[in-house]
Amino acid sequence: MGSMTRVFVVIAMVACLTSVAHAIAGQATFYTPPYIPSSCFGNQNRGNMILAANRGLFANRAACGTRYRVTCKGRTNLGVPQPCTGKSVDVTVVDLCPGCASNQVDLSQEAFAVIANRDAGRINIEYNRI
Repeated sequence: MGSMTRVFVVIAMVACLTSVAHAIAGQATFYTPPYIPSSCFGNQNRGNMILAANRGLFANRAACGTRYRVTCKGRTNLGVPQPCTGKSVDVTVVDLCPGCASNQVDLSQEAFAVIANRDAGRINIEYNRI
């Protein structure tokens, strides 16, 4: 293998490891419409694949418009034994979740339903900035 090829392989490996290393573990709940007005975008409709962030993540609106990929990792209670669908969902931060704990986010009900059974109510997740 040529030295340039080795360099590209190493760079690709580091890039992959970097994205995995930044996964944030937490919990998700969901909220229901109406989704507007929002703290970030007022009456502008940003769709329904959205997220309301905890105070730390929201950072006084600095997170507005930031996109995350969210994946269900398992249940948090005894309600639904296997809530996860095996899918991930890409969402945009549009609002503050004032009641969320520091490790929690609030997904729109549509985004939550992509990754988990809504009957679970609260799930363990991992999310990455995209």
